[in-house]
Amino acid sequence: MSTRHTILFDLDGTLLEMHTEPFVASYLKELGAYIGDRYDTQKLLALIWDATKAMIISKEPDKTNEQVFTESFLRGSGLQKEQIWPLFESFYRDVFPKLSHLTYPSPWAKRIVEEAKSQGYRTAVATNPVFPRDAIYSRLAWIDLTPDHFDLVTVYEDSHHTKPNPGYYQEICDQLGVTPADCIMVGNHMQEDMVASQLGMKTFLVTNYLEDRGEPVYPVDQRGTIEELYQAIAARTGVFAAV
Repeated sequence: MSTRHTILFDLDGTLLEMHTEPFVASYLKELGAYIGDRYDTQKLLALIWDATKAMIISKEPDKTNEQVFTESFLRGSGLQKEQIWPLFESFYRDVFPKLSHLTYPSPWAKRIVEEAKSQGYRTAVATNPVFPRDAIYSRLAWIDLTPDHFDLVTVYEDSHHTKPNPGYYQEICDQLGVTPADCIMVGNHMQEDMVASQLGMKTFLVTNYLEDRGEPVYPVDQRGTIEELYQAIAARTGVFAAV
């Protein structure tokens, strides 16, 4: 058995095949339509972006991402939580699960996760925890997976950091009781996912929906398509080789 016994899987653009930016833009448009004329839609969407940025730049490790988002949004909107949060909650419960047509789910995701588990790996969904639990679980459902397939799924209710902060990856290790050297990070984003290498994780860059902002550049131990990822796990080659 390899000493690297835990695989962290990114979700958007990796297990769930999609172009992330168009997806987010389309889903926010759906949210705006759902809010309708009850509130100023454009103002609310701008506040959501601002609150999301607040999570990403937060230097308050004692606050969950949900707390940072909520405080930023309510401060900017002047609304009380009970005025607007039921709308958000019903959107994520009733509307968001129907948005799978904005993505390109394939059977590879479930095959990869099941193969990893059959090989004895512990698995985690290391998706940027800027979404509520319901939204992340819905996206897993689109690829026929559930939280029960994994040892951990990062969600904004429980996480205290976001990508590309290395603290995000360290928090996963702490929750799983592993060291970064035990882990392989699998993702499609050169900056947000490959930054895990800075902690000592091995990395696999999935190229189907590759995202790269150019800087900074992090080392990539292995790269390939989602099909090649499956093959590498099944054959125990590259970063998945037993040592």
